[in-house]
Amino acid sequence: MMNRRSDWRQLWAWRIEALAYDVATALARIFPIDSVSDFGAWAVRRLGPLTSAARVAEINLRIAFPQADDAQIARLLTEQWSHLGRWAAEFPVLDRIIADPGRVEVVGAERLAAIRDGAGPVVFISGHFSSFEIMPAVIIHAGITCQITYRATNNPYVDESIRKSRFRYGVRLFAPKGTDGARELIRALSRGESVALMNDQKFNGGIAAPLFGVMAHTAPGPASFALRFGAPLQPMSVERVGKARFRVIVHEPIVLADTGDRTADIEAGVRRINKFIEERVRARPAEWFWVHKRWPNEIYRRKKP
Repeated sequence: MMNRRSDWRQLWAWRIEALAYDVATALARIFPIDSVSDFGAWAVRRLGPLTSAARVAEINLRIAFPQADDAQIARLLTEQWSHLGRWAAEFPVLDRIIADPGRVEVVGAERLAAIRDGAGPVVFISGHFSSFEIMPAVIIHAGITCQITYRATNNPYVDESIRKSRFRYGVRLFAPKGTDGARELIRALSRGESVALMNDQKFNGGIAAPLFGVMAHTAPGPASFALRFGAPLQPMSVERVGKARFRVIVHEPIVLADTGDRTADIEAGVRRINKFIEERVRARPAEWFWVHKRWPNEIYRRKKP
């Protein structure tokens, strides 16, 4: 009886949460894009510091920039809240942003064209930079068949709405994170299709590799797939150049060395990926997703901002 009551409450909580999400999405789609972006920045800049994520963000910033003084850290904290708010508010109108050629500049588009025309498959890698959902849209709009990994939300009704939003800007092929998703990625690469993964969040049980001088558990998947199929890693990143205006950069591909020692080669690949992530974060520190616990949990238990 208690289980049924608990299930019933969970179901209604999910439905209420999904209704709120859908209402917020509908409201965002009424207003001009830049106004939506400005509102997101304003709201999260004020609410973010009141949440538990504020401590995580500050610890992360101090790990990445140990020489920064308190004033510099405070400035970066404020800036990252603004960027985080813009990203969250822009997601419901991302299809409108993508459809406006004046809002998204692609640097290195010729590389995407080459992949589309037979230079693939590749393993796209990136991190949570700026409005990172723009990257899969750019890949798909370039005509590349690509499986995009994603982490489903706990609320299945909200997850359905998120998937519908992604459908609006062209992303159709999803591979969920986990064992089933890994199998789908392997099947896609076997068919000659590309795959895309985010590789900047903690992966328990992953390979420990340095990130800003501190060991961070990192998913070996991208390096493993690249070595298995002889495919290059294709890094991409997003930079905000205005309110809701972006530059998507298709960086030079990373070709991993295959020495025959698969364990060592994967570890070397993970280190190169972390180096890429670190370089992009240093270049535009306010635009990374700082509220995630990227390093081991004990760091957050013992460190005091």
